[in-house]
Amino acid sequence: MTSLALGPSWLDPTTLISTFGLIGILAIVFAESGLLIGFFLPGDSLLFTTGLLVAGGTYLHQPLWLVCALIVVAAVAGDQVGYLFGRKVGPSLFRRPDSRVFKQENVEKAAAFFDRHGPKAIVLARFVPIVRTFTPIVAGVSRMNYRGFVVFNLVGGVLWGGGVTVLGYFLGQIPFVRDNIEAILVGIVLVSVIPVAVELLRARRSGAAAADRHRAG
Repeated sequence: MTSLALGPSWLDPTTLISTFGLIGILAIVFAESGLLIGFFLPGDSLLFTTGLLVAGGTYLHQPLWLVCALIVVAAVAGDQVGYLFGRKVGPSLFRRPDSRVFKQENVEKAAAFFDRHGPKAIVLARFVPIVRTFTPIVAGVSRMNYRGFVVFNLVGGVLWGGGVTVLGYFLGQIPFVRDNIEAILVGIVLVSVIPVAVELLRARRSGAAAADRHRAG
């Protein structure tokens, strides 16, 4: 395995897994799924690398079904905590000042994503970095129906937590993937941020259009 040459070395998926093992994976998945401090963690590349390492028996020696089951539980639990936090904090979250680990724009992005996609945003957000951390919190702030949230949370947790890990497991057995894993992980990171870039571009265009209408009026 090679290390992912993107971002701080301590955020490299292989380094994290070799250092903290399965417990570290579960902690990161839980944090990224609903804790304010987890938005910067490498969720997609971490899960893909987890599946790849399970396939190769490197660092992780548990069966795939157990790893996937535990990851899904951690992902679902993280979203549940995020939802309950949002319900407790409420609208005050949108008035919270920026800090090193909290940016108001991240909450606003998640709110816009939730407004655009409705309840299914709980599933879709799983595959969008940063947005996946804040969407369950926004769902709690919006007081989304709890039963509905639980259903979408379970579906999203299985599709993302189990799906990406299984994908890494089977693709990791292909020689080309094993030989080019660093490039593939970089590709996963780049693909995963495309939705964020699209949302930012849309917001910028909408803002410019609104400004033009204001000047014209």
